[in-house]
Amino acid sequence: MNFILAQSDGAAAGIGIVMLIVQLAVLVAIIAGLWKTFTKAGQPGWASIIPIYNGIVLLKIAKKPVWWIILLIVPFVNIIIGVLTSISIAKNFGKDALFGICLALFGFVMYPILGFGGAQYQPAEA
Repeated sequence: MNFILAQSDGAAAGIGIVMLIVQLAVLVAIIAGLWKTFTKAGQPGWASIIPIYNGIVLLKIAKKPVWWIILLIVPFVNIIIGVLTSISIAKNFGKDALFGICLALFGFVMYPILGFGGAQYQPAEA
């Protein structure tokens, strides 16, 4: 009986380690994609790893007012502001609104595509 419990504990630990590795890989992809996106936009790449400041930099890249960072704290309003900011970021990189919506919903995939892809930062006039 103890042997069966030991096997199940080992399997659970193995699954936990695999999940941790997957989470770390996704985190590295997000950071690398944001870092590269920031540098393409002429902003410091290290800003992508600083909480709150990276939101301010994203607002600068999107050419939105910096005070919108306060709106990102308000529940439900933050969803709308996040989508609007993502659409503006996509447009400033020459992409369409659908890419911006995908950027808001699937940032873990779309920011590496934006950062490492061929898109160039061309800010639209406000």
